Amino acid sequence: MRRAACGLLAAAALCLGLAAGVVRADEITVPEPDGYRTDAYREPVPKTLTGARVIGADEAETLLKSSAAVFLDVYPRAPKPPNLPAGTVWRDPTHMTIEGAHWLPNVGYGVLSPEFEAYFKSRLASLTGGDLAKPVVFFCLKDCWMSWNAGKRALSWGYTNVIWFADGTDAWQQAGFDLVKATPEP
Repeated sequence: MRRAACGLLAAAALCLGLAAGVVRADEITVPEPDGYRTDAYREPVPKTLTGARVIGADEAETLLKSSAAVFLDVYPRAPKPPNLPAGTVWRDPTHMTIEGAHWLPNVGYGVLSPEFEAYFKSRLASLTGGDLAKPVVFFCLKDCWMSWNAGKRALSWGYTNVIWFADGTDAWQQAGFDLVKATPEP
């Protein structure tokens, strides 16, 4: 009985705190780090990316429909487990993305191997036609540092029209838009 009363009091206090607007998850302010995020990639992200424009689903749809920007999905690709029994068939998990987007997996990590950095640079140059001013939209999921890192890296390489769709495919679906099966860019 005493435990139930304590539980009810705790729940009431929590509800009162939320109702009073004391702490809301969408109001958490996350500062931009000086460098790249190198761990805990699925945590709240900053509301900004210095040097980039941040957009929501409606503006992303407008850019996509007008073909005004290159859309880059940087969601990571699941690695093949290293100790699968011999003869086991590995199938990559399905990844869904925005139709017309290019999936560049694993380029959003804070530290890139020389191979992944070369892959990212070459695909970015190819998809933009080498135009550093071509609008490029980076996205992943909501609260995913991968797209923030990828946008920051593109800025460091001299791209001047970086756009960050911070809430990515989560916001896209929430706005009522469909996703399609993604295939990684070779």
